[in-house]
Amino acid sequence: RMAVSPLPRLDTAAHRSLSVVALGFRVLVRKPFPTVEGTLTLTGLTSEVEVIRDSMGVPHIYADTPSDLFMAQGFVHAQDRFFQMDFWRHISEGRLSEMFGSAQLETDRFLRTLGWGNVAKAEYEADTAQNRALIDAYTAGVNAYLSDRSPSELGFEYSIIELLNHTYDPEAWSSYQSIAWGKVMAWDLGGNMSSEIERAMALGVLPEERASQLFPGYPGDRHPYIIPSDSPAESGVRASAPIPEGAVDLLGGVYTAVKAINDLTGGSVSDGVGSNSWAVSGDHTPTGSPILANDPHLGIGMPSIWYQVGLHCRVVSDDCPFDVTGFSFAGMPGVIIGHNADIAWAFTNVGPDVQDLYIEKLNPDNPDQYELNGEWVDMDVTTVDLGVGGGGAEELVIRRTVHGPIISGVYGPLDEFDDAGVETPGEYAIALQWTGLEPVTSLIAPIIGINTASNFDEFREAALLFDVPSQNMLYADTEGNIGYQVPGAIPIRTKGDGTVPVPGWTGEYEWDGFIPEDELPWVLNPESGWIVTANNAVIDEDYPYLITEDSAYGYRAKRAVDLIVSNIGMSLPEHGIAQFDSHDLNAEFALPYVLDALQPADVDVSDIDREALDELANWDLQSFAGSTGAAVWNATWRNILARTFHDELPEDIHPSGGSKWFEVVRNLLMD
Repeated sequence: RMAVSPLPRLDTAAHRSLSVVALGFRVLVRKPFPTVEGTLTLTGLTSEVEVIRDSMGVPHIYADTPSDLFMAQGFVHAQDRFFQMDFWRHISEGRLSEMFGSAQLETDRFLRTLGWGNVAKAEYEADTAQNRALIDAYTAGVNAYLSDRSPSELGFEYSIIELLNHTYDPEAWSSYQSIAWGKVMAWDLGGNMSSEIERAMALGVLPEERASQLFPGYPGDRHPYIIPSDSPAESGVRASAPIPEGAVDLLGGVYTAVKAINDLTGGSVSDGVGSNSWAVSGDHTPTGSPILANDPHLGIGMPSIWYQVGLHCRVVSDDCPFDVTGFSFAGMPGVIIGHNADIAWAFTNVGPDVQDLYIEKLNPDNPDQYELNGEWVDMDVTTVDLGVGGGGAEELVIRRTVHGPIISGVYGPLDEFDDAGVETPGEYAIALQWTGLEPVTSLIAPIIGINTASNFDEFREAALLFDVPSQNMLYADTEGNIGYQVPGAIPIRTKGDGTVPVPGWTGEYEWDGFIPEDELPWVLNPESGWIVTANNAVIDEDYPYLITEDSAYGYRAKRAVDLIVSNIGMSLPEHGIAQFDSHDLNAEFALPYVLDALQPADVDVSDIDREALDELANWDLQSFAGSTGAAVWNATWRNILARTFHDELPEDIHPSGGSKWFEVVRNLLMD
């Protein structure tokens, strides 16, 4: 028996108010839900298009022509993800202040200086008429959805924005904006700028010999290359140019800006985040057909960065060649990762070194000039207006050298380039040279090519159009083949290796073209019967060109290879299980040192510490949620790094704990 007290009496007027608020909230949330049943009329379609959503809500689109197919994809993307698309295009064009007000001005200054939107416009104009037609059809589908809907019908987020910014009204979609998001992805996946700055900061506080300990070479004697090496060797440490004292503070400011943009975009080029893929030939599978597995790790978002979709021509022909399913980006036509009737493909990041920071020496009498080969040269100076939601605007001056835009001083007040009498704090500025800042083949072209490829030659031809970002592209087909291709515009340097900022005034550290397409690494049906990529080094130092000195250190790749080799003949579900493996190879090596130091009975530790040590001693080295051993180890690892490095390194470059630090500590323990 339980006594139940009566509820307090609720004032009826207040009760009615709460009910109205709850009902209003429900209406606002449901208002933008997409129509998924019935018939809709879209002006511009040439024939009927059918969209079938499966039990998981994934749309499969069936049409008679490519233009109808892509128009429908644009419509469906906008139905489900328009606020995401709108937010992304404002990132790519440096226009966040238009949506969210003056709080985003610092971010916009940096993004507008990079100029991704202008590059995307140039790439759209340079694309083939056929590709532009498909992008335009996609754009027409997006705008067909927008045409008769208020902002609150497009996404619940607009009801929130309305409270803060009454002036914001989503504009129509433009075709180049489908290309611009590819620039943001290229930023996330495309360079080593942060590592360059970290090296410079380390060199600022440590002798070069000790700073080099923090950036070890790839351990090719222990961990695999993607293309197997006959003579594995550890990369050596290359000499670097000295960093002028006046440039160090500027680099710190750039580092702050880069981290802020990475936080905004979900930047995945960070220590501890990485993708995995492997292809295994039919000789090693129960069915005799290849298995391709891909686990592409990008920043977590809500909604996801990925959008699953199927694009199907009712009759597949030369006129309508699409029959593809997989994962797309909202805002971009086509399927990024997936399979068609003949081939499947996967992506992981190569992480090539396609970004270089140049320290430019400024004319102390004219901040619009910089030194180059002993002469003062005029910068390219342009002015743009940054719109601010709620009213107002700010003028931004963008300066470019022969190496690229000046990115120091554009995150925060532009004091160092202020012409109104503000003293310039130094005689240097930092310019960024990056393949993503110049028009190349748009990301749409290779995606369309791969979506319709039917064999490895056609796949390679399309893959090699991937100028930016460069990706490990893995392949399997219904004929039993597995393959791999590195594409991308990867620069050849006349001097240096791109690992640290270099002087821009000498003319010695310029780019001299790109690795020729026919010399980019690739392989078809390797003798081993498998190919593994996990952001590890592509090929050893016998390769005549430098791809990067900042690849992941091969721990995940080694574990994947170990699983495949020790479990030859795994079935498809077993490969899926392998993707969830979380064996900690760092702990496998370092943990015995901890246990040897702390297990003896005469070591003075508390009972709770002893219990923790027992958990470590019995841990299976798998880092699943709920694992006590994993929790204790990660706390221990965090403290090992803090006690070893925090006292000597600037806070900005304190250890993040990922594979680079596995290798740093391993080398120290081995010494």
